[in-house]
Amino acid sequence: MLSTNYVAGVPNWVDLATTDVDAAAAFYGAVFGWQFQSAGPDAGGYGLLTLDGKTVAAVGPLMEQGATPSWTLYFQTQDANATADAVKQAGGVVRAEPFDVFTQGRMGQFTDPSGGKFAVWQPGDTKGLDEVNVPGSLCWAELHTADAAGATSFYQAVFGWATQDVPMGDFSYRLIRPRGGGEESTFGGMMPLDPQMTAAGMTTTWQSYFEVADCDATVAKTAEHGGAVVMPAQDVPQVGRMAWLADPAGAAFSVITSVAQ
Repeated sequence: MLSTNYVAGVPNWVDLATTDVDAAAAFYGAVFGWQFQSAGPDAGGYGLLTLDGKTVAAVGPLMEQGATPSWTLYFQTQDANATADAVKQAGGVVRAEPFDVFTQGRMGQFTDPSGGKFAVWQPGDTKGLDEVNVPGSLCWAELHTADAAGATSFYQAVFGWATQDVPMGDFSYRLIRPRGGGEESTFGGMMPLDPQMTAAGMTTTWQSYFEVADCDATVAKTAEHGGAVVMPAQDVPQVGRMAWLADPAGAAFSVITSVAQ
């Protein structure tokens, strides 16, 4: 599971790039109870999304030419420049070379060989999110990929992840944990894009999951406030009840009411 004891290769930040920050803040405030806190006049409209005073996500305007509204997962690194070099060597693309974000940290943005976009965060004053796993916060990272074998090789080269395959119906779900971590440090997984997903226009992407107290109630709130239900709530044995959703601007996200551990 996720933890705020951030080590190399684990998710430590998540943010939304969108066309209308105020509208997004209002939507997610209604769905998750988040509050928007501007990062200041020099931050270009970027701000933090908080829950009970703790940062659980962030949001800002679209900056990348041709980009559409989407959530981005960031993975912890002690050296963003070295990670950028590893991405290049493993066949990925550096979309934004690492740069300093004031004194808060250093970030870079990348794309894996199959098109999955992700970023890294090298901690400075900001180590990462203040809260994970509780209702209204990030709890899981999932890669939907057209090439699970290639993705595994790529991310192992970049982050040193360890993986474990678990049968799930007619496909194998690949669990991910950081180098040297035990099973309790598993923070995400990979699943193959099936023909139905591809036909629906899905491409390789990282999906952010947020924990919620009541999956069905969150799905209803999403629809009530102009979002879309991509996959209705369904039970996954021994995992929880989950749904795939999209906000009014089209940014995809997932929610889950996890089975108590």
